[in-house]
Amino acid sequence: MITIDLNSDIGEGLGQWPMGDDEALLGIITSANIACGFHAGDPSIMRRTCGIAARSGVAIGAHVSYPDLVGFGRRFIDIAPNELADVVTYQIGALQAIAIASGTRVSYVKPHGALYNAIVTHEAQAAAVVAGVAACGPLPLMGLANSAVLRLAAQAGLPTVTEGFVDRAYNTDGSLVSRLLPGAVLHDVELVAARAVRLVTNRTVIAIDGSEIEVDFDSLCVHGDTPDAVQIAGAVRVALAAANIGLRPFAT
Repeated sequence: MITIDLNSDIGEGLGQWPMGDDEALLGIITSANIACGFHAGDPSIMRRTCGIAARSGVAIGAHVSYPDLVGFGRRFIDIAPNELADVVTYQIGALQAIAIASGTRVSYVKPHGALYNAIVTHEAQAAAVVAGVAACGPLPLMGLANSAVLRLAAQAGLPTVTEGFVDRAYNTDGSLVSRLLPGAVLHDVELVAARAVRLVTNRTVIAIDGSEIEVDFDSLCVHGDTPDAVQIAGAVRVALAAANIGLRPFAT
């Protein structure tokens, strides 16, 4: 049987303001990218999310971000590379401490939002993220295929994990369509589920212009901050199972 990892960005509430149904998602996904307090999340949300993940057998990833609570980490910040490296190390360390207190550990790192997109091509910031991760040990780094950050991570001896997106539109060059443009985020449950099966079986997806492009990935992402995230993730899991595709975390 073919198996694939299914990840989601979760723990993205703040204080008394929740964001999505993390507990329900943790019953569906196999890897959880948990916000570390810089774009969302706080110590109590991190502890609660890590605890549920540990009980559910879900791998934990540090979802590191620019320091941008107001913008939910979706705004580019022209931050000095040494400062960015420290920001990344800080976030991983914070989540690692809480994960250990919850009986589990951080197994990988995935940048969030604007930082994720910037380090596809921004060499200086990509190098800073790699340095920040490497300071915490040889943690796998998740990112977009053919990105600067994964190239530099591999050169630094870090394991790399490529990612595909079932609920985001792609440009013809394999990059993600900007969230500022219409159609960037997909909400049609049946369409997203069918895309997931196509991605795993054919390694292709239909780009925003209708053309077919190849996608390289080790893990599939369903975003946890959309109103229909649980429904979409559940439909993806059911569709994959119907196609004889199993789920398992890439990190153990």
